Amino acid sequence: MNTDLAQSFLVRSAPVAAAQAAGRPVVALESTIIAHGMPYPQNVRTAREVEAVVRGLGAEPATIAVLGGRIRIGLAEDELELLGRSGTARKVSRRDLPAVLASGEPGATTVAGTMICAALAGIEVFVTGGIGGVHRGAQESFDISADLQELARTAVVVVCAGAKAILDLPLTLEYLETHGVPVLSCGQDNFAAFYTRDSGLRADYRIDDPDAQARFVRAKWDLGLAGGVVLSTPVPEEAAMAREESERFIAQALEEARTRGITGKALTPFLLDRIQGLTGGRSLATNIALVKHNAEVGARLALALARTPHGPRKD
Repeated sequence: MNTDLAQSFLVRSAPVAAAQAAGRPVVALESTIIAHGMPYPQNVRTAREVEAVVRGLGAEPATIAVLGGRIRIGLAEDELELLGRSGTARKVSRRDLPAVLASGEPGATTVAGTMICAALAGIEVFVTGGIGGVHRGAQESFDISADLQELARTAVVVVCAGAKAILDLPLTLEYLETHGVPVLSCGQDNFAAFYTRDSGLRADYRIDDPDAQARFVRAKWDLGLAGGVVLSTPVPEEAAMAREESERFIAQALEEARTRGITGKALTPFLLDRIQGLTGGRSLATNIALVKHNAEVGARLALALARTPHGPRKD
């Protein structure tokens, strides 16, 4: 990659540029959750509240999107509104980034797309809701999110409430293991399951303390081991849905998607929207709660990474 040319596509907001110049930690945030993950106006309000959580803990938030043929690292209020209202922003993963940059269309970055842009901007921590993964029925459809391959190749920590519950979680963890992506948990031993706290599947390592998390991440990258790290943390208990209830609504939404022939990029937004309708809006409230909590965990990790030296411990 020609890094000088790649940098020419980046436009940092003034607060992000100032934070990086001063050596303050920056936390990346995706924009697909704004454009495709929640309805307006909850999407824009949640984006602002998540940014406020990060800022309140001493880090600088950088919501990432593609606008006007440039990768925006940090968005202004009017840019958040544009993404939240437009309804036409492209979902931007690895394969889409060149097309959207070349066309000048507005684009909302997925987990994979945000990881690429965060790494280009020198940002080590990225907060999202839930990562993509292996879809249910992938044995026939081969539908596997590009997020997983990006985690295997791009050195960013992704803080999440596990993988989206609409996925095949055991196969998702198997894929990550095969590609050498460590899955950490914070707050419990098991991998989180998005709407519900516990998937019933063990994470690779439980590390609750941000400084210990930072030492793990530094050790991985200082060894030259490629790829990212997943840090899973469960939705707050008061906002969580019961697993049996969640599964019932997911099964209904999946069957409706199947009968309507909805696949590919359209599938996840359809399922999230349909589950929201089936739950009377409760799943949206859970989604908002979990992404705010993830922002707290991510901001604390970013602060810890900023004070964690490279190389082996001296004690």
